[in-house]
Amino acid sequence: MSVVGARPQFVKLGPIVKACEARGDVEHVIVHTGQHYDPLLSDVFFRDLGIPEPDAHLGVGSGTHGRQTGAMLAQMDGVLETHQPDWVLAYGDTNSTAAAAMAAVKMHVKLAHLEAGLRSFNRRMPEEHNRIITDHLSDLLLAPTDVAAQHLAAEGLAERTLQVGDVMTDVCLATRDAVADHAVQLPDGVNPDEPYLLATIHRADNTDDPDRLRDILTALENLSVPVVLLAHPRLVALSLKHGLDLSAGSLVASEPLAYPQMVRAIMASAGVITDSGGLQKEAFLLDAPTTTIRTETEWTETLDNGWNILDHGLTRLKEVAVRPRPTGAKGHPYGDGHASERVIQALVDRT
Repeated sequence: MSVVGARPQFVKLGPIVKACEARGDVEHVIVHTGQHYDPLLSDVFFRDLGIPEPDAHLGVGSGTHGRQTGAMLAQMDGVLETHQPDWVLAYGDTNSTAAAAMAAVKMHVKLAHLEAGLRSFNRRMPEEHNRIITDHLSDLLLAPTDVAAQHLAAEGLAERTLQVGDVMTDVCLATRDAVADHAVQLPDGVNPDEPYLLATIHRADNTDDPDRLRDILTALENLSVPVVLLAHPRLVALSLKHGLDLSAGSLVASEPLAYPQMVRAIMASAGVITDSGGLQKEAFLLDAPTTTIRTETEWTETLDNGWNILDHGLTRLKEVAVRPRPTGAKGHPYGDGHASERVIQALVDRT
């Protein structure tokens, strides 16, 4: 049973679905918590990644962390009783992840954590709480990288850890190859043949304080090339609430792109500006220089040779947002594109 609820999890679910279908001996049940309920953040991803309709949809919608997680927990018991899975597979670091983990262990169902071992060491981030809770509850920790496996070992979890690679690499590289010849789809007024930047801002530390959000938007609107801001519905709501303009200066607000279009847009861009964990990694895999508006990153491998630069204080953004692609070797820290197959084999072997 896969439990998902947010865009990065839908992306990771895609290759898991394909790996299950390729075997023929795995019954795969999909539970959608409804944490991201906007069609552009949910339905479109399912369609474009070839994911079947969920077997259960909890429809929790938005809310505070406690209310959202509690609403998921209240419904998960019934879902587990109905389907009686051998394994619950929890993805990433959202409230859906923590709820799936707690529901599984309380019902004595084996729990595996996909993307285990990531650490920002920033306890202000709700994602950090979710990661730690899920890792310490899990029976099997599916680590994407050497660094993640080392974090788990440091916390006494080495015996439950299996390094499999990163399933997001599987889908990102396959999508890259599929869309390489497709036209770039950008908002009106942005020429894909000229330099532009792709941006996402969504973390609470960057959006909940109106002064902080204003500072970020001001920095983006003063950059020298168009900045296509893929605006999550929550960002749109907060900007309206605080009277902030998402299309001032160089900013061009856009609805979130479907995954294939987003991959193509990253490939053609001059770079990415984000506070998203997943997008940092996708940009790295797609050779796009990235500037991350945070004090830290879970994906420390992206920092090597300047592929990713941290600029929480916005002091370097104007200087580094548009920069040449680094020339140093990147290696393959996120795997070979076959992580999903290893994940399913590991679950079958331990059933």
